Order: sequence, then structure tokens, then C-alpha cells
Amino acid sequence: QVQLVESGGGLVQPGGSLRLSCAASGSIFSINNMAWYRQAPGKQRELVAVTTNSGSTNYADSVKGRFTISRDNAKNTVYLQMNSLKPEDTAVYYCKAVVVGNPPSWGQGTQVTVSS
Repeated sequence: QVQLVESGGGLVQPGGSLRLSCAASGSIFSINNMAWYRQAPGKQRELVAVTTNSGSTNYADSVKGRFTISRDNAKNTVYLQMNSLKPEDTAVYYCKAVVVGNPPSWGQGTQVTVSS
């Protein structure tokens, strides 16, 4: 089992920045990819960014050039640095870990609100 705890959400003005953190515990040796998703009210959950064990990354077109996903293996933590935030980035952000031989693990989510 892998447990994930997100933090770092909040209220920020358009153009501002936030950094989300996702701390993993439990069977962390079994984690492959880690990713951030988001879900806005009335919309489906969507992939924001993903990082693999090899260090490669991929981003949704809507966040490319503004968001950066990174992984600190020593701290078992994945980060999402979000810059130039827009109102349309408002959503609950979830961390996901793809686990070998088991269903993926999800965090509880953290709210990000971009508003003036």
C-alpha cells in the first residue's frame, strides 16, 4: 500500500504562483510513475503532469511552460510548481502514484483557487 498526502493549495491571484507537494509513504519501492491530476467543478478529472522513474516528464497542453513537475526521491515527494496561474487553473489537485502490481494510489486532494 502507498499513502499520498498533498499540501500547498490555497487562494492566489491571477499571475501568481503556488507549489504543491505530495508526500508518499508505505510501499514506496513499488511506485513507478507519479502524476498530478485536477478536477474543476462540473468537469472530469484531467491529467496535468506526470513524471516517470527514469525522470521523463509530460504535461497537458494547457499548462506547458507554466507548470513544472519534479520528484525528490530522497524525500519520497513529488512537487508541482505552478506559475502564471489563471482562473481556469482553479480545481482540486490530486496526486497519483502508479504502483507495480496494484491499483494506483490517490491522495485526498488539495484545493487551488485562482481569483482576484
